[in-house]
Amino acid sequence: MTLSADRSRLKYVRTRRWGSWIAAAVVILIGACLLWAVATNPNIKWSQMDGYIFDSAILRGLVVTLELTVLSMAIGMALGIVLALMKLSPNNVLKTTSGIYIWVFRGTPVLVQLIFWYNIALIFPRIGIGAFSADTNTIITTFAAAILALGLNEGAYMAEIVRAGILSVSRGQMDAALATGLTRRQAMRYIIIPQSLRVIVPPTGNQAIGMLKTTSLASVIAAQDLLTVTENIYAKTFFVVELLVVASLWYLVGTSIASIGQYFIEKKFGAGSSSSDVKLADFVREHVFSSSRAQSALEHLKRESEIRG
Repeated sequence: MTLSADRSRLKYVRTRRWGSWIAAAVVILIGACLLWAVATNPNIKWSQMDGYIFDSAILRGLVVTLELTVLSMAIGMALGIVLALMKLSPNNVLKTTSGIYIWVFRGTPVLVQLIFWYNIALIFPRIGIGAFSADTNTIITTFAAAILALGLNEGAYMAEIVRAGILSVSRGQMDAALATGLTRRQAMRYIIIPQSLRVIVPPTGNQAIGMLKTTSLASVIAAQDLLTVTENIYAKTFFVVELLVVASLWYLVGTSIASIGQYFIEKKFGAGSSSSDVKLADFVREHVFSSSRAQSALEHLKRESEIRG
């Protein structure tokens, strides 16, 4: 009897996953009940939401929220790169300074830091030297205090993300670059950091999405962000739940757009793909280096990437 004949006599039985179907039905039923209870609740004035979704004050608050997010992440990423390089430095002073910064800013609540920067004038009434000084409250506005608190706090987290990305690159990459005459700075700039982006980009995207929501904490110092404006409106109209739903919808829109952007950025950098190392080597050879020593270092990078792949 041939193998094909044996196979023709086999009987295939579809697995019945009754447990998963029952669990899915229960989840759908509970979800539908919750939606119905909220949608038909007489205490929620759904008709009032239409007039506030595109309200000019709400949109201005949304713009402030986006500005806080972008500026805080820019400060955090720039600071994170510097702190990560300091922590990886053989210099003990730089390493210790970076470690203390990360310990302090990552170990204290960002809400406490917001309130601290908002009240910094209690410690330093004026900022500057002699005649070249100004009133602290004039410089550190609520918007500036929010950026300082969020940006400096984010720098501590980004430092660990960048450090993990750099450490993910094989030590042989740096050794090959130094052996061919490149300086440590050139090796970090053109070889190590570009490769580490595969590891750095995904958590950085998550941090940016988290920052968009964390800006709502700035409402405690009245930074005129989306939540602050929402609170100001419902304090007058008493449509508390309705306006919180409006704010939540805009936060959802922002995080959804950011998630889509993160997806395409990760795809561009080829996260998790060893072939991206080969593409990186070709790009750097074509646009950055032309010396034979640099090209030999990049050949080593390409060979190691092919071996890993």
